[in-house]
Amino acid sequence: MPKMKTLSALKGRFRLTGTGKVKRNRAGRNHLLEHKSGRRKRALAAQPIMSKGDVRRLRQQLKNLK
Repeated sequence: MPKMKTLSALKGRFRLTGTGKVKRNRAGRNHLLEHKSGRRKRALAAQPIMSKGDVRRLRQQLKNLK
């Protein structure tokens, strides 16, 4: 069976913390920002930690994520 390729679209979307947890970006911070409040935009800037189930799936798709 051939090797599974890394999904290139996912490479730049996630970051690892020092303890190995995975951070992600929130949706809704790319465009149409002028009608969103500053409070809402600051909240969207936070990078939450991904849940364990999602991380397991992500590790299968990104083989370089340790």
